Amino acid sequence: MITLTKEDGPADLDGVTHLSIGVSWDPTAGSSGGLMGKLRRQAGTDLDLIAIAMQGSDPVRLAGLDSLDPLGNGSLVHSGDNQTGRGDGDDETVTVEFARVPANVTSIVFVAAAFKKGSSFQKARNVSIKVYDATGGTTQQVADIWPSMLSNDNGCAVAKAIRAGGAWKLEVINQTGRIKQADERDLMRFAVNK
Repeated sequence: MITLTKEDGPADLDGVTHLSIGVSWDPTAGSSGGLMGKLRRQAGTDLDLIAIAMQGSDPVRLAGLDSLDPLGNGSLVHSGDNQTGRGDGDDETVTVEFARVPANVTSIVFVAAAFKKGSSFQKARNVSIKVYDATGGTTQQVADIWPSMLSNDNGCAVAKAIRAGGAWKLEVINQTGRIKQADERDLMRFAVNK
C-alpha cells in the first residue's frame, strides 16, 4: 500500500488502472438542539465532488453536479449527487479508468466544494476525502485528506492526476479557496489554477 500526502509531491501510479476519490461528511444542526436541530440534521448540507478533465490548461469536461459520464466511455464516472451527507461511507465518488481516458486529456483535477447556493463547509462536520486504488475491483485507501475546519472557504482542490507519457501520477493538493457558488466558470478557473 502506498500512502500519499501533500508533502510527498506527485506519486507514480504504476500498476494502478482504476482510481477512486470519495468525499464524505456529516450533517450538523449548528448550535441548535431540540426539534430545530433535528430538522437541520435531516435536511443536511450539500457538498459536491467534481472532477474536471483538462486538456493542457483548458477544462474540457466536468464529472459531477449533473454530469455522471462526461467522456461518454465510462473512463471518468461520478456516483451521483448526495444532497444531505446522510449515510455511511463515501457520500459521492468519482472513479477513473486510466486506460480509457482519451489521449487529449492531460490531467484531471478533483475538487470538493459547497457549490450550490446556500451550501457551506461550515454546515458540515467531519469532511473527509479519501483516495483509493480501485484496481482489480477492490478499493485500497491510499490517502485521507481532511480540509481545515477553520477555513471560511467553500472549495478544496483535493488532488490532481497528471498524464506523464503513457503513465499517470497523482499529486495531493489539499488547498482551499473561494468559488462563486453556482458558477461553473468560476469552479473551472479554480481548478485551472491548481
